[in-house]
Amino acid sequence: MIYGQDKKKSPRNAALILDWIHIVIGFLVVLFAVIAFLNPEDNRILFPLIFLLAAVLNLVNGVYQYRQSGRDKKKKAGAVIPFVIAGFLLIVTVISAISIWR
Repeated sequence: MIYGQDKKKSPRNAALILDWIHIVIGFLVVLFAVIAFLNPEDNRILFPLIFLLAAVLNLVNGVYQYRQSGRDKKKKAGAVIPFVIAGFLLIVTVISAISIWR
């Protein structure tokens, strides 16, 4: 082990992972949205999936912000916003899935 190197992941690595998650999920959301709007009747199952991916992205952002906030209570309170948005998107996911499968 190199002196001074901790076993914890550095914030730079966490930011890089977060960037890759944004890229992959963003690409999938755009791809699914284009496919869904080209032929909505045949690809209506993609709508709940788009909402689910958006919810996952907000959950990841909330966890990252919460972990990066340290002991700062204002930053921790600000990290609640992505969790609320993710909860709303999960509700929309369930509602759209139920409306499609009925």
